[in-house]
Amino acid sequence: MDSISTIVLALSLIIIMLGMGLSLVADDFKRIFIYPKAIIVGLTNQMILLPLVGFALASAFSLPPEIAIGIMIIAACPGGATSNLFSHLAKGDIALSVTLTAVSSVLTIFTIPFIINFGLEYFLEEGKVIQLNIVKTIIQILVIVIIPVSIGMIIRKYNESFALRMEKPVRRASGIVLALVVTGILIKEKDNFVSYIEQAGIVTLCLNVGMLVIGYYSAKLFKIGHKGAISIAIESGIQNGTLAITIAVTLLDSTPYAIAPAVYSFLMFITGGVVIYLVNRKRKTKV
Repeated sequence: MDSISTIVLALSLIIIMLGMGLSLVADDFKRIFIYPKAIIVGLTNQMILLPLVGFALASAFSLPPEIAIGIMIIAACPGGATSNLFSHLAKGDIALSVTLTAVSSVLTIFTIPFIINFGLEYFLEEGKVIQLNIVKTIIQILVIVIIPVSIGMIIRKYNESFALRMEKPVRRASGIVLALVVTGILIKEKDNFVSYIEQAGIVTLCLNVGMLVIGYYSAKLFKIGHKGAISIAIESGIQNGTLAITIAVTLLDSTPYAIAPAVYSFLMFITGGVVIYLVNRKRKTKV
């Protein structure tokens, strides 16, 4: 991908994260102490189980290195604004969803470089290994994720009416940007498109659906209520595809590494829609 496209992608993610910040307030982080059990279960799924499941799937499916590394990139990422939207539409616990997204976004600044470096070292052939500069990567993720979120929160604090007005348009724009990015990557790799879909489709679907199921039943195992379990399931299974694509294209300078995140991003809208439909149908049946 050329330098202009890379810059546009990074700027798009900054705008998306700014929009997420517009939906956050300081109290969202205080909820860690209000819902400690739910937060711990959700973060355990995102920070520990997700990378482990991603690695297990990438190994079990004997994937080409670029697809396997793409799986590790998406598994290293936090939830995004899309997961909050899905939680809202599925009538989950919105406060819990937003808190998990916010906290995981902060924590993954430090875990992403290590998880991706492990993936690069494990799946690339000897002599082809690329090392991410950990300090540089943390700074770059800080710039494209945490700083925009913080600016959004500051705007929300001092001009709440403006933040609330802009929240929905920015969220819609986020979906459009993600769709355009995925389309652009698939067009660029059109010669390998069918092969990549065949290679990445099943494993990304397994990662997505597997973590949705693990998220829901792990919450139930710890006796977390239905609404909380739905949000934990969505936060566990719906990751920040735009961030994953940005890491692949911007930090690793590799469009092929972005294929698995792009396919995942496409599939998660389908599976997320199915979850929303099933949850709402079940609720209507009970009524």
